[in-house]
Amino acid sequence: MIGKLTGTLLEKNPPEVLVDCHGVGYEVQVPMSTFYNLPAIGERVALLTQFIVREDAQLLYGFGSHEERQTFRELIKISGVGPRTALSILSGMGVGDLAQAVSLQEAGRLVKVPGIGKKTAERLLLELKGKLGADTGIKAQAVNDDQADILQALLALGYNDKEAALALKALPADIGVSEGIKMALKSLAK
Repeated sequence: MIGKLTGTLLEKNPPEVLVDCHGVGYEVQVPMSTFYNLPAIGERVALLTQFIVREDAQLLYGFGSHEERQTFRELIKISGVGPRTALSILSGMGVGDLAQAVSLQEAGRLVKVPGIGKKTAERLLLELKGKLGADTGIKAQAVNDDQADILQALLALGYNDKEAALALKALPADIGVSEGIKMALKSLAK
């Protein structure tokens, strides 16, 4: 029903923003990835939206990109995942990170998101398999088994997704697991 809002940003109170569209103020809940990219208060803003009607409320969710909105739509189709949980997932990890976690079937990365337990993470992996990447226009990077093992090791050592992914990108594609972990740790120590 409401697909896009363009107006003046009046308030920013995470995760909610208030957008004035010709005298009508719309309260829009946004993931933190969108929130951090919003302009300053008083400036023009454009958000793609998803309008959700429940028995007790009419809610508007906003996104900075088509990929985020499409991923949100895929998430809320899953049994047991409502709009708040979907927003939490998109706030906890980027769309590309989610697509990579689904393609590699890494439940451990999803469990790190607040509100996602082991069972929900496994259901997300099962139901999103094949839906993220092709449907959202995101190409989950192809990672061979050795690279996946290196990534898992770095995550297990406490590095976050972005740090581990950057260290992995710096490695040669044909490197072995043990040598790759050593090189990645050296690059992360700098």
